Amino acid sequence: MQKKDLIGKKAFIAGIGDDNGFGWAIMKSLAERGAQILVGTWTPVLNIFKTSYEKGKFDESRKLLDGSLLEIEKIYALDASFDKAEDVPEEIKTNKRYAASSNYSIEEVAALVQKDYGNIDILVHSLANAPEVKNSLLNTSRKGYLAAMSASSYSLISLVSHFGPIMNENGAILALTYIASTSAIPGYGGGMSSAKAALESDIRTLAYEIGRKWKLRINAISAGPLKSRAAKAIGMIDYMIDYSKANAPLQKELSAEEVANASAFLLSKEASAMTGNIVFVDNGLHAMGLAMDSASLANYPY
Repeated sequence: MQKKDLIGKKAFIAGIGDDNGFGWAIMKSLAERGAQILVGTWTPVLNIFKTSYEKGKFDESRKLLDGSLLEIEKIYALDASFDKAEDVPEEIKTNKRYAASSNYSIEEVAALVQKDYGNIDILVHSLANAPEVKNSLLNTSRKGYLAAMSASSYSLISLVSHFGPIMNENGAILALTYIASTSAIPGYGGGMSSAKAALESDIRTLAYEIGRKWKLRINAISAGPLKSRAAKAIGMIDYMIDYSKANAPLQKELSAEEVANASAFLLSKEASAMTGNIVFVDNGLHAMGLAMDSASLANYPY
């Protein structure tokens, strides 16, 4: 039986666009524990996501341990590239993928959430985007690099600065990161490795600032590779998964649920003294200094 230690808590998860990635799994784990769920979905995919949810296309993925279906209280349009309404350029406002939506900047969404539900207790940053992710760093343009930093790193700062004031004391924030922040991962390009490094540095500084200012905690999970729809944009996710299975201490494929369970712990009162941490949930791959499937180790006895 899943413990219900988050009953009465309200969670806002930013960055869910389907039922396939870490964000969905984290949301489901929080719901299993009794949290009330609010979601921010990237504006261009909002209608597709809402329609799929309402028409039952996610029903199998929504099943909780007791047989009931996960309920999302409300789905908000959210484009975390924009802090305020005045930041949205005219060509975006009139774009057909945005024209039917409004109030999707971070400041506006925070205000809507407070108006609709009052203060929240949990904030999850499950956002990453780099338009040139398939480019090597040497071939990444300034525009592409800054876009990756904006959507994948600064978006956390903006979310925390706008949602922090509407979070209850002792609330918790979680972000997702990747080992490319500290190690070279060829193929993980377009400035994403830089964005993850910045994200982790910001988490440490934010831990101090929001702990002192609002008595909030913030941590990140550095997850191993997962074959989500978003990860397929990298173009090498299958190789990354195969490499992990061959070289990690635990030779198995990582599941989204394993990351979600660790996330729920960090967001619960059980982790009340944990903040500013980067927690690895990657079958131990981060601890390895040798590629055990290397041809040069073919005769290694272990």
